[in-house]
Formats: sequence, structure tokens, C-alpha cells
Amino acid sequence: MGVLAWAMVALAIWHFTIWLPDRHWGGIVGSLLGALVGAVLIGLAIHGFSIPGRSDTHLVTTLEGIPGALIGIAVVYFIGERQERAAGGPAPAGR
Repeated sequence: MGVLAWAMVALAIWHFTIWLPDRHWGGIVGSLLGALVGAVLIGLAIHGFSIPGRSDTHLVTTLEGIPGALIGIAVVYFIGERQERAAGGPAPAGR
């Protein structure tokens, strides 16, 4: 149940990536995968790489997925931005 909670939090946070420029590695799908993988990995790391069961899943368990989702989205975004710069794509605004 913990993985389901982390995945749902990652999915909810992923919806806010529409406000970012589309520079994600793999596009919007890459952003979704980054959020999911990040949330699950950080959630597992917090719980000692064991999945909390139904009786061990609380509201705090869902909140543990937030930092992982944000980190996963950021990693995928910066990889995509770096690849775009290397390919000679458009310069980011303000630089």
C-alpha cells in the first residue's frame, strides 16, 4: 500500500509540470516516469527498502513521496535541458 500512496502523490505532483517549459528528457512522459521513480525510491529509502503494508500506511507515508517526486522531476528536467543545450536548441529565457 505504501508504493500505491507514493505513486499517487507523484502523479498528483506531476500534473503541475504543465507550468514548466517542455524541456524534460523524454517529454511529459519522461517527467511522469521521473516523478514515479523518484517518489518510490525515496519512499523505499525512508522505510529501509521495505514496503509498508496496509496497516503501516498512514498520512505521513503519503507525504514521504513528495520530496522524491520533486527530485525525480528536477533530475529529468535538467537532463533534458542539458541535452537541448548540447544539441544547439533555443537558449533559456533570461540568459
